[in-house]
Amino acid sequence: MICPKAIVILSGKRKCGKDYFADLLSNKLGCENCDLVRLSAPLKKKYAEIHNLEYKRLLDSSSYKEAYRDDMIKWGESEREKNPEIFCHLASEACKTDTWIVTDARRPTDIEYFRSHFPKKTLLIRIHSSDKTRRERGWVFKMGVDDAPSECALDTGIMWDIVIDNTIDISSDDLDKVCDRLEQISHK
Repeated sequence: MICPKAIVILSGKRKCGKDYFADLLSNKLGCENCDLVRLSAPLKKKYAEIHNLEYKRLLDSSSYKEAYRDDMIKWGESEREKNPEIFCHLASEACKTDTWIVTDARRPTDIEYFRSHFPKKTLLIRIHSSDKTRRERGWVFKMGVDDAPSECALDTGIMWDIVIDNTIDISSDDLDKVCDRLEQISHK
């Protein structure tokens, strides 16, 4: 693992556009200059191994993943109870560049991990979209998922550095603001 100069931590509800924003930012920074860090990737990989499932299909936004989402959430929570840092640590180990974009922070322990291991290197960004927009993107409220800690634990109590409204689209001003802050962070 390389020690990063800057870490962007994205959070937001399902179908708000976290991956979309991460891709835009990665392209603006130059894909070869940053790692897209998916905290759910090591969770899904281990879950797939245990249950003899197709790991790559658990990574996309398919009905295949949705069929296992509830059980994956329960299993992931039980693993986090044993070690709250487990998935952050595993995801970080794979990083090869000095700028990381964490695409899916979902719990206070995710943020605490990066802040404690990489002080002064984190930029916290909350992506927001209206429920109407999220529904247009395929979101349907699901009891036990959309009201669970994996979706709601960061709704309150976090001081976000930047909040981006993706109800319509991400503006170039939003991307420039993030890049400016990353430049400041990487020089600390």
